[in-house]
Amino acid sequence: MKIEDITKIAQDAGKIMMDAERPRIMEKSGHANFCTETDEKIQAFLIDRLSALVPEASFLGEEDGQDVFTSKMSRGYCFVIDPIDGTSNFIYAYRPSVVSIALLQDGKPYMAVIYNPYDKMMFSAIAGQGAYMNGEKIMSADTPLSHSLAIFGTAPYYTELQEKTFEIAKNLLPLCVDLRRSGTSAWDMCCVALGRANLYFEMKIQLWDYAAAALIAKEAGCTVTDMDGNPLSYKGATSVMCRARGVTQIPACFR
Repeated sequence: MKIEDITKIAQDAGKIMMDAERPRIMEKSGHANFCTETDEKIQAFLIDRLSALVPEASFLGEEDGQDVFTSKMSRGYCFVIDPIDGTSNFIYAYRPSVVSIALLQDGKPYMAVIYNPYDKMMFSAIAGQGAYMNGEKIMSADTPLSHSLAIFGTAPYYTELQEKTFEIAKNLLPLCVDLRRSGTSAWDMCCVALGRANLYFEMKIQLWDYAAAALIAKEAGCTVTDMDGNPLSYKGATSVMCRARGVTQIPACFR
């Protein structure tokens, strides 16, 4: 198994996204939590192609009821996939949306691929071997937070977290150049890995949102934890903070 095989599958999945017509929308539980027929089509495609690549692997995916982490998934290989991270962006043609694929080995991130088909940007990482974008090694920025952008996610499916989220964002704004919000957590962490921003936080995201991006960011020199500074569990939903090399401490507004 080579990571190039996974990047080719992600690229083909991105073509499905780009070729899709205006999607039929299905609502799921939670505020503004949508799924489209294209999400389901890409997930089925990914499972089919990745199963052929690693027949013994289990799968955790956002769609079709395959979204519960089980004890089996902490043993051997497990693909964690998000067919379209940024579904609301996809629905409203507000870029970007990405394909996210992580491969866990014994419950720990081993390989990661994230593809932005709109800009043809392919991020990849293997644990301990660095992070890459379109084959070129990337590193997060070593500039301080005061000289950089920060990104936050609004955890839109969890309305009880909104007040706290925007309180932190309000207090974070004076500490950085400005704030950004893209609508896809996987892309946000890739932007920190690439050096476009120096910090990302969100109060609750699911395993398929962060599994691939966290490994890419870590391999690019970032510190990736929950918002209390603890290691990520890679078993389910969590808060996430991703800090570039230049942000050596958790800012005071999070304490």
